[in-house]
Amino acid sequence: MRLLCFLMMNIFMLSLTVISPVQAGPQDKSKFRDSPYSPHKTVYDFNYAKPGQGLRAFGYIKNHLRALEEFGDVADKSHIIIVSHGNEIHSFARENALEFPDAYARLKELTDKGVEIFVCRNSARGKGYDVDDFYDLVTLVPAGAAEIAHWQMKGYTTMYPALHPRVTKDDLQ
Repeated sequence: MRLLCFLMMNIFMLSLTVISPVQAGPQDKSKFRDSPYSPHKTVYDFNYAKPGQGLRAFGYIKNHLRALEEFGDVADKSHIIIVSHGNEIHSFARENALEFPDAYARLKELTDKGVEIFVCRNSARGKGYDVDDFYDLVTLVPAGAAEIAHWQMKGYTTMYPALHPRVTKDDLQ
């Protein structure tokens, strides 16, 4: 009888260790999940207050492409689109090349990787531009909102890359 009680108690204690979750503490390190990505279908919604902010937001897309390449080798199988309909479109206009001297090179860097860049014709008109005022690397579309909805209906995920000042851990000390 004692042996039976002893065995039952050990089985019970063992079941507690198997069933109960492992408790992590504040000193335990984080994990890194490096499972591969599948191809992405993404539309980036650009609608910035300042003209140069669209060029700054290209960093989000470059990081996106880098992750797809490094963790899945699917950057070339993915489709990434920018729909621009804010004040950033000024930096995509040829006549503003002196104010945004690296704009063409930055646009080309993304389009060479397969990114498509669309500019809202309504926004362009409202800001005083004609269809042919923009770099050859962008395509004007009738309306930015309609274009985003068009791609969403085809299963694309919409991203809104917000721009904030960069704060490093050294800034916190």
